[in-house]
Amino acid sequence: MVVSMSVPLTLLGLLEREPSHGYDLKRDYDTFFGRGKPLSFGQVYATLSRLARDGKVVISDVEPGEGPDRKRYVITDAGATEVDAWLTEPVEPEPHLQTVLFAKVVLSLMLGRSAEDYLDLQRNAHLRRMQALTDIKRAGNLVDAMLADHGLFHLEADLHWIETTVARLDALTKEVRDA
Repeated sequence: MVVSMSVPLTLLGLLEREPSHGYDLKRDYDTFFGRGKPLSFGQVYATLSRLARDGKVVISDVEPGEGPDRKRYVITDAGATEVDAWLTEPVEPEPHLQTVLFAKVVLSLMLGRSAEDYLDLQRNAHLRRMQALTDIKRAGNLVDAMLADHGLFHLEADLHWIETTVARLDALTKEVRDA
């Protein structure tokens, strides 16, 4: 199962929609998928080169440009088959049971530090991030709103976990120290 964003498969999907130049692929990727992490042109062209080497895209035509020639990329049947398989494969459900948040709480308890102080700091960081995502949701388009909702729902679940953990800290402290 695919756990993180796959740049090659996403670019292939954009090419299945329509043949494109690398510049157009970067623009579309950044518009829909690159929130906070746009692709560099180097990454786009290196990925296209690997996809061409692997027979998943071909160059349909080359146009002269101000700099290097502009190549239009077209997805092959092999590339389209891979996109289809990827789009029908479920993403591994989150969250994973080994998280940094959990590790910090347990280590704080093991080391005799205040897990509650840490959880208060984390709660405040989550609330600040939730405010930022809410602002994005209010000011953005539907794509922005849906991405913000995804983040907000995960942060809400984390906040619920933080509150539950604070309520169980005495018992957790005893269990961790007795281990």
